[in-house]
Amino acid sequence: MKLTERLAEAARAHGVPGAAIALYVDGELHEAATGVVNRDTGVETTTDSLFQVGSTTKVWTAALVMQLVEEGLVELDRPVTDYLPEFAVADGAVVTVRQLLSHTGGFDGDLFEDTGRGDDCLDRYMEYLRGAGHVHAPGALFSYCNAGYCVLGALVARLRGTTWEQAVRDHLYTPLGVTHAALLGEEAVLFRTAAGHLGPDQTVHRQWQMPRSNAAAGSTMCLTPRELVRFGRMFLAGGLSESGDRVLSEETVAAMREPQVSVPGVSGLLASAWGLGFELFDWGAYGHDGGTIGQSTFWRIMPESGVVIAMSVNGGGFAGLITDLALPLIRETTGLDIPGLAVPPESPQPVDLTPYTGVYEGTTAAWEVAEQDGRLAITMVPGEFMRSAGATRSTTAYVHHSGDSFVAVEAEQGIHDTVTFVMRDGVAAYLHNSRAVPRA
Repeated sequence: MKLTERLAEAARAHGVPGAAIALYVDGELHEAATGVVNRDTGVETTTDSLFQVGSTTKVWTAALVMQLVEEGLVELDRPVTDYLPEFAVADGAVVTVRQLLSHTGGFDGDLFEDTGRGDDCLDRYMEYLRGAGHVHAPGALFSYCNAGYCVLGALVARLRGTTWEQAVRDHLYTPLGVTHAALLGEEAVLFRTAAGHLGPDQTVHRQWQMPRSNAAAGSTMCLTPRELVRFGRMFLAGGLSESGDRVLSEETVAAMREPQVSVPGVSGLLASAWGLGFELFDWGAYGHDGGTIGQSTFWRIMPESGVVIAMSVNGGGFAGLITDLALPLIRETTGLDIPGLAVPPESPQPVDLTPYTGVYEGTTAAWEVAEQDGRLAITMVPGEFMRSAGATRSTTAYVHHSGDSFVAVEAEQGIHDTVTFVMRDGVAAYLHNSRAVPRA
């Protein structure tokens, strides 16, 4: 397999400072690492190195919620306010636990308010969230919602009578046998831990950790890829840890993989549907991706073949590593026929672009959509948070792909971005790019 050599070659090709990968296949774990965890220090990346896993954390939070369901402490279709009376969004909309797990709650999702490092940070975040803006009616549409998972973290903390972090340790890390993990900065310094890198020169991002208030959604958890593989193997084993401890029931594992909502867009790297925490891929896999500032994680579980793969990087062209290394490894070890990624058609079908043009405003950015030479010119105008993460105003040309989906003319790291519009009465009501961004 020559995993180490393949990882090193792909990382060099795509300007990745440091990367690690773990692959479980035929009952054996294969690991590799390359580069450095921090270009300023030159510390070498090893398979014991921790990376921030970002939104991959959401599946850990979902598992904690589903344990509460198993114990009869939570019902998926009851309002969240039955457990957290202080939870409130605009217009008094009633949001259920299931809707939070499946990103269909309908309120603003990218709310990264820092409410401090104290154990009360989630309580303070709930106060901040009161009256969050309404994007769509609960249950009507998929729209990725980080804030919803912060609420789920608060629910877990409230019902467990502890912090979200301690619930993770007590109810997941300990029974699973997780050893290489950190949830707080003071834990991360005990390990060889990656720093994020940004920009054309891949310089170290100086703010290492995001707000603790967003931990349940993915701001703080650090793991080695092997620990994600360990977590994935638990799902393959119907909820049993490697030592035989029952973490989740078989019924719960099946429920988490049951599609709850379809995801608008073009398949390929994107999930076709969402379960209770999981991204679901119609080519035979489930898992979750994650990203923090300058760090990214890819995690897939292939149930038919029993293969699990996890890969993390600390900068550079992560998409290139997915297409050049992760997906080929999946094909080689499982034989799965993964759909090709979206590409611009040689002769794009001419369509009336008028229904799509306009301005769409989200919580972290606005998108200005205009017609230009028979194409859509989409300008992303970053808000304060995205600017702090290095984003700048940019315009990308898109051509028609299929239905109400469009594909970027130019590729970045070998991948053509896609965008889909959700129509209402013949006019685009939302620009959908995993978030449903409403027309202004």
